[in-house]
Amino acid sequence: MSVINMDYVAKPTVDGLVWAAVPGMLFQQDRQTSLHPLSLSWVFGYNSSLAVHSLMDGEDRVLLYVSSHTVVIHDVLGNRQYHLQGHTNVISCLCVSEDRRWVATADQGPDALIIVWDSFSGIPVRTIFESHLEDGVGAIAISQDAKYLATISSGTVQRVCVWKWTSPTEKPMCSTELKPEFGYQDYVIFNPQNPYEFVSNSKTQVIFYLWSNAGLQYGAPLLSSQTFKSTVGRFSQSVFHFNNLQALTGTSAGKLVVWDTVGPHIPSRELRAKPHSVKAIKLVPIQKDSLTVLKVFESCIVTGDVKGQVKFYDGQLRLLTCYSHSKVGSIQSISFSKTPPDPAGEAPGGSGTTSCIAGSQPFVTRNFILSTSDATVLHVATDRANFEKVMEEATKAVNAITCHPREALIAVGSHCGLLKVWDYQQPQYLVSRIFPKAGIQCLSYDPKGYFLAAGFTDGSVYILDAISLQSSCKEFKFSWGPVTHISFSHDSEYLATADEKYSVTVYKRVWRNGRRCWEHLAGLHSHYKPIRSILFGVQLDSNKPRLLSLGEDRQLVEYDLNSSSKDHLVVLHRDRVEQIAVPLCLAWYPQLSTESFILTANNCYKMKLYDTTTKMCRKTLLGPTYGSPLEKMQILPTTNTTDSQKHYLVYITKDKVGLQILPVDGNPHKSSAFICHPGGVSNLASSYDGRYVFTAGGNDCTVMKWEVNLNALDAAASLGGEDLIPFYNLLDGGREGEFFRELEDYFYYAQLCSHGIDTLETRQVSTHIPLEEIPSVMRAMGFYPSEEKIEEIINEVKFSKYVDTGEQVTTISFGDFIKLYINHRPVFGLSMKRIQQAFQVLGYDNENGDKVIDRGDLLLLLQHRGERMTEEELVQCLSTLLGRRPGEGGSGSGTYDPSGAAALTEEGIPAAITAEIFAADILGLPIAEPEKKSKKRDESLIYKDS
Repeated sequence: MSVINMDYVAKPTVDGLVWAAVPGMLFQQDRQTSLHPLSLSWVFGYNSSLAVHSLMDGEDRVLLYVSSHTVVIHDVLGNRQYHLQGHTNVISCLCVSEDRRWVATADQGPDALIIVWDSFSGIPVRTIFESHLEDGVGAIAISQDAKYLATISSGTVQRVCVWKWTSPTEKPMCSTELKPEFGYQDYVIFNPQNPYEFVSNSKTQVIFYLWSNAGLQYGAPLLSSQTFKSTVGRFSQSVFHFNNLQALTGTSAGKLVVWDTVGPHIPSRELRAKPHSVKAIKLVPIQKDSLTVLKVFESCIVTGDVKGQVKFYDGQLRLLTCYSHSKVGSIQSISFSKTPPDPAGEAPGGSGTTSCIAGSQPFVTRNFILSTSDATVLHVATDRANFEKVMEEATKAVNAITCHPREALIAVGSHCGLLKVWDYQQPQYLVSRIFPKAGIQCLSYDPKGYFLAAGFTDGSVYILDAISLQSSCKEFKFSWGPVTHISFSHDSEYLATADEKYSVTVYKRVWRNGRRCWEHLAGLHSHYKPIRSILFGVQLDSNKPRLLSLGEDRQLVEYDLNSSSKDHLVVLHRDRVEQIAVPLCLAWYPQLSTESFILTANNCYKMKLYDTTTKMCRKTLLGPTYGSPLEKMQILPTTNTTDSQKHYLVYITKDKVGLQILPVDGNPHKSSAFICHPGGVSNLASSYDGRYVFTAGGNDCTVMKWEVNLNALDAAASLGGEDLIPFYNLLDGGREGEFFRELEDYFYYAQLCSHGIDTLETRQVSTHIPLEEIPSVMRAMGFYPSEEKIEEIINEVKFSKYVDTGEQVTTISFGDFIKLYINHRPVFGLSMKRIQQAFQVLGYDNENGDKVIDRGDLLLLLQHRGERMTEEELVQCLSTLLGRRPGEGGSGSGTYDPSGAAALTEEGIPAAITAEIFAADILGLPIAEPEKKSKKRDESLIYKDS
């Protein structure tokens, strides 16, 4: 059989696609159906701290910008987007080649990447791994000939590297380290006339570089207010002059620093071999306002400033023209069109627009794209001095999103007070409103779609008309702090909020003066730690609403709305739902069986089902384990009329969005997740028909729209195997491993113990063991549940069929035991960090600076705190751990004797106990070698399935 090298076959195919690509072909291709359960469909918002580039102009106006970890190519006129996805961290910088074909992006964080993309085909043509291992990339530039990249790392000690990205080598051609006193170098640009020369600057220092195969040289000329007896200001951007050897740097004082070499006139090649000879020769004041952008375009020097003015100068720094508009903010970037403007257009500029023409001849340059620091993008037609707003997005964190319950609408609110409503099907912006006094923290449509409620960072609550966004009533301000959650009841009669001060506030619709209006009902300081969820439901025996709140204090609180009155919110039940873990989110579980459940997820990657009436924990299940626990979850709305029992859960973790097939059972193949906001995802919403999921990125100021493909998730779950196959793979070594055989041995040994080891009667061979043996087998396999946990485990099995049959289950099969064990055991085993944290809280510092606990204090704590142990139980446990009989050292009778217990503890346990002594010498757990050698490594596992 012949073997084909797929790398050899695939490469020419990709190369062929790249070199055959032409501008605009991205949007001419037919959109293929994604094979992933979730695929990015649209991005609302962008990173306003990075540049926006114009790829095409005229009839095909195409922009390129960054949203979180995604590069967006946006066809503005055609209302289409194409997404370049490959980064797993937030993109920190980007640059575009002169011909707009090659786009280089870089990020900061773990496994930072540099990727070079072909903007014509959307194909990543080069990925550079491990470029700056410590901190990622802070600045990047591409040479005029598009062969070389210059990168500057983002660490405290910055490293400058030059790469030939067309070469397959993973190492830079040259690099050097910069001194920290130069400041953080956040801007770099090549000399258009010489790819072996580039310049970078921080706010306080400009550095000139010259590189070759021999290495990288640099010079950092000094400049202060004393140099020219004038205020310099802070540096913004630098450029090379287009017709001489000089360089220019813009400053916050509205001045241009002119850099040149000092000494006798020598040929340029020799000159460039001496970057140390560059000095500031002139400080040219060109305006009063701070300069933010400096570019060289054709035969002009172009500046942008904090007042939104764009000015053009000739080579002698004489003003040619300026473009300004009264509503343009501080300019962040300028990008010129590839094609000249249409000479036929001679219409005057719009209102508030000015074009200052210097000289008798009108100056007309190419159209350009402006991006501002207030997240606005404008297209400027230079022949008409016309400013056209292309995008206006949020400038601060976006945490608030909600979908309309009946129409394809999404409302997005940000901390800058901007509320926007989009038609996400088109997508098309519909209406907006600015709230200047406070930021929007949370949003919710009522189930009928008439109202839109907004919670603000100053504790105020607005109830708006869902269409016009006008206030339906006067604002409420009854919350004690910023509003974090807001929700309507199913009948739109109640509105509840939670705030950062751990309080729940309820509002109610009432009749007043012949019309329906909202009024404040009552509030309650019902938790003592942050509230994670508030949830309305429907009472089982009526159609009346019920309200629950879940807090990090492990309390699930249900309120009695019927008995509540003005300024008096009644608590119906208060239940503790966790013993050690912290609950993070809450949802009503679909009616998949006779019993009704509430679903919770905690910080230990576990999901739990609680009976809606008794609040009894009925099941504990392994949740999705994608780097961080579930932060929020919702039952995905479904329009599937063929199978009403088919339901799905959508959730977010710290940086991912995912889908889970219901019912939850611990099968990892029934779940899938994708990175959505590497900087942190703050909220989640789903469309009324379940076709789309939306995620808000908080500080990245973006909202992402994800298209749902449930068939892909179902297919992945089927490929993962059925019945016990997925669970076998979660055991160390799998079905054929040593751990499985050991588990099997313990299981059947427990079966022998239940019949009696020494019995001579004929044994009844069975595949089940009594429920009483479950804790013993769990502990034998290295999982040590608390007494409360044991009760939960046994009750889970005992009452698993009670609702349907009315009978309790008394035994468990081997297959069910494997599922039970996997679902209940800790996901990451026991770590030394957990024990050290306990010693940090309970211990004191000894003379060596180590945290220790006194032996007597430890024994008292074990007998009086948590799940208290009797003295007899304590002695029994310590005897077993230390390998002694309780009577040894005392009476010698082998029975419990207090004096023998005291002798045992004094002899076997030191007076001062450290975390390491407790783990290794008392518990007898193996500690990883790095843990013993270095106390910095506190994440190492003590055991896992040992």
